[in-house]
Amino acid sequence: MSLKVGKEAEEKASAYLKKEGHTILVQNFHSKFGEIDIITCKENTLHFCEVKFSHKYDPITRITPSKMAKIIKTIQYYLLTHPNSYDYQIDAILVTPETIEIIKNISY
Repeated sequence: MSLKVGKEAEEKASAYLKKEGHTILVQNFHSKFGEIDIITCKENTLHFCEVKFSHKYDPITRITPSKMAKIIKTIQYYLLTHPNSYDYQIDAILVTPETIEIIKNISY
């Protein structure tokens, strides 16, 4: 997937999350462990959002166990460097040309 297509999917996901009442805290948080696409807050819960796009198949299949391990390590780093008392969850934002869907609190 090109960087342009990925950026467009993340922009659509951000707009969707704002519409759903989320406050965007950070986009593209990087650490040596990986990246979190979007970090939001809604109702005193942090949402670490992984955005996936696909033209041809279900985008959720692109979140593999190794990708989840990187996400979890990156979340741990974020929480170390940004202490807070909020609960958190990992959400998948699935973008296709026709739809945007959120799957809340994913895990492996």
